[in-house]
Amino acid sequence: MSVYDVEIAGLTTGDNPLKELQGKATLIVNVASFCGFTPQYAGLEKLYETYRERGFGVLGVPCNQFGQQEPGAESEIAEFCSLNYGVEFPITQKVEVNGDARHPLYQHLVDHPDAGDGHTGDIRWNFEKFLVSPDGEVVRRWGTFVEPEDPQIVETIEKVLPQGD
Repeated sequence: MSVYDVEIAGLTTGDNPLKELQGKATLIVNVASFCGFTPQYAGLEKLYETYRERGFGVLGVPCNQFGQQEPGAESEIAEFCSLNYGVEFPITQKVEVNGDARHPLYQHLVDHPDAGDGHTGDIRWNFEKFLVSPDGEVVRRWGTFVEPEDPQIVETIEKVLPQGD
């Protein structure tokens, strides 16, 4: 089963944004509106704008499990992202990324090692990043402190963009 086969609703729609991203290289990030790392939304949006025409997508996955930093309702999250960071990439419903209620998307992601320290398992904080290939395989995982526009992320994205683009 591919990551793109997982069912997850969009933030303000019932549509599954993963289906729309199938066939693209996709950076999946657990996000939060009231976190010290929230400014990473700007870098995520810039990556999205830079590479989307070449078969790249970003998927924001709100989660309130870390310091209660995503307490808002879906409409509040959508408004925050749009007004403060001009986010155009898709965002999903708010989910849990750890524990017994871990969303199936994160069940697919967490066993892949972090590029920095090799960590596998539970998400450690907001803004952990997973790059998924166009065919749905997890390529790489980066921790919170790695900025979206870090050269190691950019280079890896460029390597996994769909061929012919």
